Amino acid sequence: MLSALPHLRSLAIDVNPGFDASNLSSECKATLSRVLELKQTLYTPSYGVVPCCTSLEKLLLYFEILDRSREGLILSGQLMVGESNVPHYQNLRVFYARLAPGPVNQEVVRLYLAVLSDRTPEKLHAFLISAPGGFAQSCAMKNLLDSMARNVTLDALQLPKSWMNGSSLLQHLRFSNPFYFSFSRCSLSGSQLVQRVLNGGKDLRSLVGLNLSGCVHCLSPDSTLRKAEDDIDSGIVETLVSSCCNVQHLNLSAAHHHSSDGPGRHLCQLLARLKRLVSLALPVCAIVDASAVTADKPSVQPVSHTPFQGFGKKVRIGVQTYPRNGLDQGNSKLQSSLFWTLLESLPFLERLELIGSSFSSAMPRNEPAIRNSLPPCGRAQLVGDAEVAAISQLAFLRSLTLAQLPNILTGSGLVSIGVQCQHLRTLSLANLGAMGKVVYMPALMDMLKHCRCLRDLRLEQPYFSANAQFFQALSHCTSLQRLCIISRSGTLQPDAVMLFMTTCLEVIMCHMFTGESLTVCKTLQQSLMRSFQADRPALNVVVFPLLHEDLTEVIRDVPMMHLDEITLFKSRVAEEPPNLWWG
Repeated sequence: MLSALPHLRSLAIDVNPGFDASNLSSECKATLSRVLELKQTLYTPSYGVVPCCTSLEKLLLYFEILDRSREGLILSGQLMVGESNVPHYQNLRVFYARLAPGPVNQEVVRLYLAVLSDRTPEKLHAFLISAPGGFAQSCAMKNLLDSMARNVTLDALQLPKSWMNGSSLLQHLRFSNPFYFSFSRCSLSGSQLVQRVLNGGKDLRSLVGLNLSGCVHCLSPDSTLRKAEDDIDSGIVETLVSSCCNVQHLNLSAAHHHSSDGPGRHLCQLLARLKRLVSLALPVCAIVDASAVTADKPSVQPVSHTPFQGFGKKVRIGVQTYPRNGLDQGNSKLQSSLFWTLLESLPFLERLELIGSSFSSAMPRNEPAIRNSLPPCGRAQLVGDAEVAAISQLAFLRSLTLAQLPNILTGSGLVSIGVQCQHLRTLSLANLGAMGKVVYMPALMDMLKHCRCLRDLRLEQPYFSANAQFFQALSHCTSLQRLCIISRSGTLQPDAVMLFMTTCLEVIMCHMFTGESLTVCKTLQQSLMRSFQADRPALNVVVFPLLHEDLTEVIRDVPMMHLDEITLFKSRVAEEPPNLWWG
C-alpha cells in the first residue's frame, strides 16, 4: 500500500510485536522518506518506521508497551535486533511523546531522546513529553535540555513534572511567541508562575493553550504553611489574564482554587475577561461565590438524599418532580451568581469541564480497580442543580464533563442543557449526587431525548441501572457512536441493550463495566458481536465486571483511540497543543 502512495505526506501507524522494518520494500522506503508528519503508536520496543522517514518535520510518539507479555514474560526496553539507532531528526520541528504507565515505556523513550541530545535539530520549536507519575531525569536528558537551552527557541513546551519541580529550567530555555505551555501536576508556585512563565507579566498574546491542571499552588501566594484549600491570590490571576489575553484553552482542574476577595476579584470574574476562550476546565469548588462561604470554611449543609419537594409534599411515583426550567433557586438568584456571569461572558465556549478536585475514576489505566476517591471538597457541596442549569446558556457547547458534584439532587439542570445546547456531541457524567442512589436518572432520561447530535456518552456512577427505560431514552440520540458505562454495583438489562443497538445504527463502540456476573457479561458481549458486527465492521464491544481481576487484560485489547478518548476518564482541555495532527 505504501509503495503505491508516492505523494503521501502524513502517516499514522501502529507498531506491533513482530514488526521488522528490514522487510519493507525499496518503493515503500522511498514513500516513507517523503513523509513529513508521523504519528506512531508503539506496542513493542521498536523505532518502527522512524529511521525510514528522513524528512520528518513532526514526530508524534505514543508509547503503549506493557511491562509483561501475554505469556507473563517481563519485557525489556531494549530495542529489537536490527533496528537502526540513528533516526533522522535534522528537519524536525515538533517532537511529541506520550507515555502510558510502566518502566519499559520510559526506557524506550530515552533511546529516542538520546539521538536528540547528541544533535538537537536547530528548527525544533515544540518539545512535548507527557509522562504519568515519576520519570527520572537521566544525564542524557539533562544534556538534551542544556543543548536545547543553547541551540533552539521554543514555541511549545511540556515536560514530566519531575523534570520541572525544583529546577531552574524555565529560566534558561528561550521562547519566541509561545503558543502552548503545559505544566500539569508540577509544583509550580504563584511566584514561579508569574516570574518564570509569565515573565513578570510579559505580553504573551501569542499563547493559545495553557494547562495548569494539578498545579495546586500556582494561583496562590508562596507560603511554607499553606494548605491546598487556602484562598488564591487574585493578583496572580489578574497577571495571568492580562498577560495571556488571547488564550483559547485553559485548564485549572485538579486543584482547590478558592476565592474570598472583594468585588471583581473572584476567579470567575477574572476569567470572564478571556473573551477568546473556547475550552475551559475548572474544579467544582472554584465556581462557588465567596458570599456563600464564611471567612473560615464553607457553610455546608448536609446533602439530602431525596429531591426537595417543599413542605408537606410527597414524591409521586411516575411524576416528574424537578422544575422544567432547570432552576431550583429562581432565575434572579441564579443569574446574579458569578458562575452564571462567567458563562454569559463566554458565549462561544465549546468545551467545559467541571471536575471535583478530589475526583478519581474507578476505571483503571494499567492498575487494578478500584481506587476510592477522596471526599469532595467542602465547597463543592454548594454547587448543585442551579449551577448546572447555568451551563445551558452556552449555545455552541459541544463537549461537557461533570464529575463529583455531590449536591446534585434532581439533575434538573441537565434537562435545560439538553434543550438549549443543541450542538452537544460529547457528554461525560461521573459521580453526581449522593453515591448510593442515582437520583438524577429521570432528568437524565429527559435530557437524552433532546440530544440529537450526541456522539459520545460516558457515564460513571455507582449503582447505575442501565435498564429498559434508560436505553429507550438513549435511543433518541440517533447520532450516538460511542457509549461507555462504568458502574460499581451497577446492573444492566441485556434485552434492552440489544434493542438499543438495533435502533441506534451508528453505534460502533459499546463498553459496559458493571457489577453483573462474568457469565452475564460474556453472553451479552457475544450476542452483540454476533448480531451487529457483520453490518458494522468497526464495532468494538466490551462487557465485563468492573471488579474482576482480569479487567486490565481486557482493557489492553481496547483500541487505543476509544480507550484514550472516552473509556478512561481524564481532563482533555489543553491536553496537547491545538492542531497537533495535520492528517
